[in-house]
Amino acid sequence: MAEHAYDLSTIGEGQIRLTVRRGERLMNARSVLMNPACSEANVAGVLAQLQRRTLWTSSLPEGDLGEYILSEYRSVGVDLSTMVRKPASRIALYFMEPGEPPMPANVIYDREYTPFRSTGIEDYDWDRMLDTRLLFLTGITAALTDTTAQVVTYAAEQAEKRGIDIALDVNFRSKLWSGDQARRVLEPIAHKARILFCSIKDAKSVFGIEGTGEEVCEQLYQRFGNEYIVSTNHLDGPYLRTSKGIKKYVTTTVPVVDRPGAGDSFVAATLHGFLSNDVECGVRWGQRAAEYALTHMGDLTRIRAQELDIPLGGDINR
Repeated sequence: MAEHAYDLSTIGEGQIRLTVRRGERLMNARSVLMNPACSEANVAGVLAQLQRRTLWTSSLPEGDLGEYILSEYRSVGVDLSTMVRKPASRIALYFMEPGEPPMPANVIYDREYTPFRSTGIEDYDWDRMLDTRLLFLTGITAALTDTTAQVVTYAAEQAEKRGIDIALDVNFRSKLWSGDQARRVLEPIAHKARILFCSIKDAKSVFGIEGTGEEVCEQLYQRFGNEYIVSTNHLDGPYLRTSKGIKKYVTTTVPVVDRPGAGDSFVAATLHGFLSNDVECGVRWGQRAAEYALTHMGDLTRIRAQELDIPLGGDINR
């Protein structure tokens, strides 16, 4: 069988995050910190730094703001050759109030009328996008519009037809859609996925599954029949369900400098293990990557493999 061009291919909307200073609310902020963002691109970016061949596809406006986002992920080696560019359009934004206990962090989206929301199936280069070992999809992209839901569904269907592995991160966002809407779109994709990422909270919100971490992980495994189920629950877990049973990992707490991107780093390093046929080790790498991500600013985690003791691409150093 011919080698695929990519280890991982993914699709999602590029954004710019604008973060207010700690101790401020958006309503009274006078300055913000600006950085590129995209959950799927963050996963591709971390894996690219681990010497995986990754492709990120999106639809972005022409001009400086689009280039600002692309330059972030290009700089770590993500292939952007299937990017769709649209003239005279706007960029997706999200604003973040970091929050300090007992106040939670708060996200405010400004994502209407962007080109990605209306870019349809026919606009993408599927032959190139699906020349990959693994297709990574998330609920965030499916949540934006009926069109993006159709694109994500089509991607999963075509990957299944071509015998390409699928990884799905449910990544439920209650500000983007309801649990019922998410279930209708994501449940068929979850059945197709070889590896499913679903937090304990998302399992309840989207699939109506409740219980302890072990119980939820087991119910997801029985319901969808995935080879691997990875469930997180803040400081409890994470959990991995495979044919060998359930494995619970111990979480190490670290000081939180900036939270966005930590979950993406966890997923990326876990998928690094998946691509090396060792998901159990991958979850440990994911924990390390997430811990590192929490301690520095920016959605894309800048890492060196040796800092995390993660072997670079290819097989595993034992």
